[in-house]
Amino acid sequence: MYEQPAYGQYPAEPEETARPQAPAEPVRRPASTGVSAAVAQSEPEPEPGRDRLLVHLGWEALLLVAVVLLAVYLHRDRPELFRGAGLDTLLVAVVAIGLLGLAAGLSLRTAAPNLAIGPVTVASALHFAEQGDQGVVAATAPVLVAAAVGGLLLGLVVVVLHVPGWAAGLAAAGAVVVLVQQRPAAVVAGGFEPTEKALPLFAGFAAVALLGGLFGAVGALRRVLGRYRPVGDPALRRGVAAAVLTVLALSASTVLAAAAGTLIAATATTTVAPSPGFDWTILGFGVAMLGGASAFGRRGGIAGTFLAAVLVTLVLGLALLPDASAGRYAVGAAALGLGLIVTRLVEWRGRPRSAVAAVRPTTVDETDWGSLRGTTNPSWHPLLPERAVESEPAPREATRWEQEQNWWEQAPRWGGPSR
Repeated sequence: MYEQPAYGQYPAEPEETARPQAPAEPVRRPASTGVSAAVAQSEPEPEPGRDRLLVHLGWEALLLVAVVLLAVYLHRDRPELFRGAGLDTLLVAVVAIGLLGLAAGLSLRTAAPNLAIGPVTVASALHFAEQGDQGVVAATAPVLVAAAVGGLLLGLVVVVLHVPGWAAGLAAAGAVVVLVQQRPAAVVAGGFEPTEKALPLFAGFAAVALLGGLFGAVGALRRVLGRYRPVGDPALRRGVAAAVLTVLALSASTVLAAAAGTLIAATATTTVAPSPGFDWTILGFGVAMLGGASAFGRRGGIAGTFLAAVLVTLVLGLALLPDASAGRYAVGAAALGLGLIVTRLVEWRGRPRSAVAAVRPTTVDETDWGSLRGTTNPSWHPLLPERAVESEPAPREATRWEQEQNWWEQAPRWGGPSR
């Protein structure tokens, strides 16, 4: 016998029209270990693998050819440069410009360019010109100690605040220029003549430049020395080892610039006038980058700085005179412009073999949102979880009116047979 539901009650829903169960919580994709891990890392590792030195050796061979050709030309046009006093002056000029190149190159290797080397050179030249009559040691020792301390302070500012070396060096250069401009021109006093020891000075500079290049070619030392070079977010600190080496490199760079100023003052034939000294800065960095030192840090050649110093000196001729500032600006700018091309070359062909394949792990441009459509890019993840694949839609659930109407049609009629 069919029982009529009580008032206010409705028949139970059929099994085939029951509400579907809520889909399970979608499984989140695991986070990528690429960019996010590198950003979260407090001390990112430098680029792995050994750098390619063949590009440096090839460029240094071209520099050697250029030096030989220019020397032959100048020997025919101006033979007095290669005889007696002219040759001694030329060798001392190579040493002075080479020291500036070493100062700039050492700071470049640590990825903290020291832009204060030019003003420091002028300040050292002024001090030696005033105190040269007290002897070489008494005149050079205080300025070298002051340069070492100033370089340490500059390095501490760079690593403690973790700021770019060029910015801190530019601030230091401005402070040194203020001090230089307050001093009058000085006539060189004393009897020190570096031209009398031109050959030992030249041999010593060549040994320091070549040995420094050889040590810098060692893979482990090269990576440690260039550890301050950023490989991810440049605002991330590079660790204690990078900080210590950067401070020492900036201090040594400042001392080399001061030594170059002493030689420049000792070979001056007239008074040493105060000047900003940025022509020496441009010349030094032009020599370093022309020799193969990368503007990004870490990478550099073996004999590049030595050959570039000889080449630039031959181009300048006797341009170490005080009235040759325009020539230093012109030659330094040309060397620096060519050094930018060399930087691109050594960064392109000097990358570690293990890092070349890891430069672009995917061919999809991550900045092009349109190219991500229909392409799986493991280095990009949406902020919201992925939606689960929806199943087939369930049959439409009957409304309450339709259920009541269906129950009325199936109810027994008056006078009809009972169900």
